Amino acid sequence: MSPQQRKPSGMAAQTVLQQRAIQKQQDEKDSRQSKAGKADKASGGDGGIQAGARVQPQHMPAQHLDKPGSEAELELAPRFLAPDYQGSCKLQNKVALITGGDSGIGRAVAVLFAREGADVAIVYLSSTKDAEHTRECVQREGRRCLLLQGDVKDSAFCEQAVSETIMELGGLHVLVNNAAFQEHAQDIADLTDERLDETLQTNIGGYFRMARAAVPHLGRGAAIINTGSVVGLRGSAHLLDYSATKGAIHAFTKSLASNLVDKGIRVNAVAPGPVWTPLNPADSPADKVAEFGLHTDMRRAAQPEELSPAYVFLASPVMSGYVTGIVLPVTGSVGAI
Repeated sequence: MSPQQRKPSGMAAQTVLQQRAIQKQQDEKDSRQSKAGKADKASGGDGGIQAGARVQPQHMPAQHLDKPGSEAELELAPRFLAPDYQGSCKLQNKVALITGGDSGIGRAVAVLFAREGADVAIVYLSSTKDAEHTRECVQREGRRCLLLQGDVKDSAFCEQAVSETIMELGGLHVLVNNAAFQEHAQDIADLTDERLDETLQTNIGGYFRMARAAVPHLGRGAAIINTGSVVGLRGSAHLLDYSATKGAIHAFTKSLASNLVDKGIRVNAVAPGPVWTPLNPADSPADKVAEFGLHTDMRRAAQPEELSPAYVFLASPVMSGYVTGIVLPVTGSVGAI
């Protein structure tokens, strides 16, 4: 019998048995996971990672919306109420002004701000039905909600929005710049001057105008929160202008933070990954919408209620009084920055 054919004996034999037992356990686990994966694929599952307070939807409907997109028209209603989030007066008697607050992330932020004790003013472009629903949700939290319809590309409107907020709600302590325009393009040649102007003037111009209008009325302890994006951190081949504005928002955030730090006004940004709001179904074709978020490490899009607590953190002086000039990634992936 050759050395290769000899049976192990003693301790060696025991080691072989132990190793084979370990191997068998892993083989059985692999087999179970393989079967589960096949069943998941057969049922249309994408294996999205669930790490939050409740299980979130993994599949987005293949749906395309007309711009600017209405949350009421989405086949899968975005989750924004955060039922597991309990308020603790982090923004008690504050007043917040939120642009793009009628739906999506803005609506979710409005609800949690109200749950933390703030009155909220909502700036929206045209989706009155969405805005009214947001107001109802804020009022159910026991706080006041002012609706302000207009375009953040209009300097006069931005000034008016701030003035009406202060007049109706008694002050201004938090500004959330969140309104956005997004339209994909396959080639830079598709970016006409008209399209470029709409994206730039809404996304970064609107942030400048609202901040310019608000800053004279903000006191020590106030906060400005800008909505950036993961594509402002890593770029996007088909969102050239949108990505550029989001990168500009991140730079604007840091620059304005430096400008206002001596006044005790903090300026920060949140950089979301893919979030289920009307923005993307009003941009991408239906088949692309069905794949929305699957490229993240968590293999699913976020729901708005998974973003809104980050805004509470950055708005509340008792939570982030020593935080300014940051871009906080909430992207569902590792290595966002």
